[in-house]
Amino acid sequence: QVQLVESGGGVVQAGGSLRLSCAASGRASSGRTMGWFRQAPGKEREFVAFITWSGDRIYYANSVKGRFTISRDNAKNTMYLQMNSLKPEDTAVYLCAATRMVVATTDSWYENWGQGTQVTVLS
Repeated sequence: QVQLVESGGGVVQAGGSLRLSCAASGRASSGRTMGWFRQAPGKEREFVAFITWSGDRIYYANSVKGRFTISRDNAKNTMYLQMNSLKPEDTAVYLCAATRMVVATTDSWYENWGQGTQVTVLS
């Protein structure tokens, strides 16, 4: 069974930073593009960023470009999201996901999901 587990969420003041991690069990992430999404209360799930298996292709949503950095360590089966200059509008549950597609910015293209980690940014 594929399992993705997020961690690293918390409460931070605006302008602060957090680093999220997504640990994949076994071969859950092997060869696969992985992505981060977020969902705020009352809003639809929103794409944040994805990274291919080799890391040669990375893509960010415009809302986080220049502030967030996605990375992965395949030896550790772990993906990261470094979030800097956080804003109150970044408050959401952040979820990691894995897909067999190379490029994927739509949540329906992702087959496996974690449970999410809450990020709250105070103004």
